[in-house]
Amino acid sequence: MKHASLSLRLGLSVTLMGAALVLLLACLAVFALDHELDSRARKDLARKMLQVEHNLRVDLRSEDLGSRAHPLLDLVMGHDNLSLSVLALEGRHPHLLSLGPALESRVGELHTDSRLNYHEWRDSSGKQILTVTRQMRLRDDTPVRVMMSLNRADDHALLQAYLHSTLLALPLLLLLIGAGAWWLVQRGLQPLRHFRRIAGQVSAQDLQHRLPATGLPQELAELARSINVMLDRLDQGVRQLSQFSDDLAHELRTPLSNLMGKAQVTLARERDTENYREVLEDSIEELTRLNRIINDMLFLAQVSQPQAQVALKPLALADEAAQVSELFAFSAELKDIELRLQGWGTALVDRLMFQRALSNLLSNAIRHGPDGQAVRLGVERQGSEVLMWVENQGPGIAEEHWPQLFERFYRVGSGRSRLEGGTGLGLAIVKSIMQLHGGRVEVRSRLEGPTRFTLVFQAE
Repeated sequence: MKHASLSLRLGLSVTLMGAALVLLLACLAVFALDHELDSRARKDLARKMLQVEHNLRVDLRSEDLGSRAHPLLDLVMGHDNLSLSVLALEGRHPHLLSLGPALESRVGELHTDSRLNYHEWRDSSGKQILTVTRQMRLRDDTPVRVMMSLNRADDHALLQAYLHSTLLALPLLLLLIGAGAWWLVQRGLQPLRHFRRIAGQVSAQDLQHRLPATGLPQELAELARSINVMLDRLDQGVRQLSQFSDDLAHELRTPLSNLMGKAQVTLARERDTENYREVLEDSIEELTRLNRIINDMLFLAQVSQPQAQVALKPLALADEAAQVSELFAFSAELKDIELRLQGWGTALVDRLMFQRALSNLLSNAIRHGPDGQAVRLGVERQGSEVLMWVENQGPGIAEEHWPQLFERFYRVGSGRSRLEGGTGLGLAIVKSIMQLHGGRVEVRSRLEGPTRFTLVFQAE
């Protein structure tokens, strides 16, 4: 059974359970029939015993039992399996009357008192006998023992016939149960076979197939929807990976092409030392850009791991923002930009991660902000969250670009970040850092107006 198919295991399980249920019902039916036959036999004997008692008390005396026993004979006549005996409790001749088939002498040894007493026993031939006994008095006040016996051979034959029929029908019922179980299991597993066929068609090159969730049982419909969601995520992930590979190749191709082109041009003829120095300086600049891209990619790979963790501690965001602002004071001064910080708040953050995320936002704000304008930084608390935002004036970002801003190598304008010295990974790093913190990053912008990026942390 360990390696058996699910349909075989389910079919056998249903068949075995059905067989056990049928056997149980058959046993209960035999027991109920036996109990009902016994109850009816006892009730019939009790009713006839009441009639016998009435006749003996009202009409008959001891000397009349032989000549005027017609009422008692009417009770027994026509019942070949019924016997009636009347025995005297006193005197030399205890046997007063016997009607019906003769019984063995040991019936006289059965216990008798003023109540109805039932006795089940078997005669020498093995037949089951039910006897009811009772003491009563005749019309002349003579005490007697009355015994009425019922041969239950007919009941036994009926019970045996029913049991025989049941045993003959059981194999057929078990076959029907097995066939029905197999059919039901095959029908119930049909959607899973369809799932298997579709799963066999899914590959890294073809993720368009989806499982139909309509017309299925609730459990399978939920499974189909869950698998479809998983396929959607895989499809999206593969598309993003493909796009990322293209973007990465494009990003690396430009500085590498520049390096190769400059080297080839330089080596085409003899040049003086100054020209070689300029080429080397340009090469160092391109190599520095490549190094930044590689370092950013490594950092993204580290923070994007599911098992990545950060040590969160209470941190005064305004103090950390002031330290980060000092690092960018020179860059801001070159563009005549004033850095303004306001607000206060404490949140659970990783200090180095926070500084990295804020540095990326502040670097972008200075790089894309117009000369002579201010870049504002603010900290504020809203309920259970603490917000750290960076805002600058500039051309703004159209709303249709907001969802893609935090994707790797995404640029609002073609070549915008590259020309200004960026790698296209800064906002993607910010998003990954915020996900590690269990927070989020938001953007709001207005064309030819302010653009604000907000880091949302959990308050202390």
